[in-house]
Amino acid sequence: MNALWTTLALLTAGFVGWPVTSLVFRLARTIDDRTFDGQSIDGSAGEDEDPSADSTTDPEIPAAADASPGTAPQGAEPATQDPATQDPATLDQAAGSVSSARILRGGAIIGVLERFAVCLAVLAGQPVAIAYVVAIKGLGRFAELKATPVAAERFIIGTLTSMLWAAGVAALTKVLVFG
Repeated sequence: MNALWTTLALLTAGFVGWPVTSLVFRLARTIDDRTFDGQSIDGSAGEDEDPSADSTTDPEIPAAADASPGTAPQGAEPATQDPATQDPATLDQAAGSVSSARILRGGAIIGVLERFAVCLAVLAGQPVAIAYVVAIKGLGRFAELKATPVAAERFIIGTLTSMLWAAGVAALTKVLVFG
């Protein structure tokens, strides 16, 4: 019976934590992310980004860089043009804009694994293991966090929300089930 409750706690911490984190991202949007008179910072007409998406776009990167010849907008299929016929400067610019525009990829999967690890650490009575999870996650994202302030803010909000959710589920399970 204890294995059933432990499994249920892990699944709740891991998978129900995603909508909770998404809600916190919506609530935590800064004034810079909100629209001002129908125009957002990058000039797009009041389009809301999905706060739970696996990628974030730094608002300081102009959207026009993604529309260079031979490249497709983010999320669209790339143009089928031979790279050998394109201007090398255009290719370098396109590669730089794509690599700097898409950040924090894989965050949803990492978040689920993080919540599993935190919940398991609390249920096992080893809260020190949470420090290892934070260290591994921070080291893995260090380059992106250092280069992009938007990514750093999103990382902190998402990590704290995920960890608090997972620790709360584990603590509640431990109190109610394991006494």
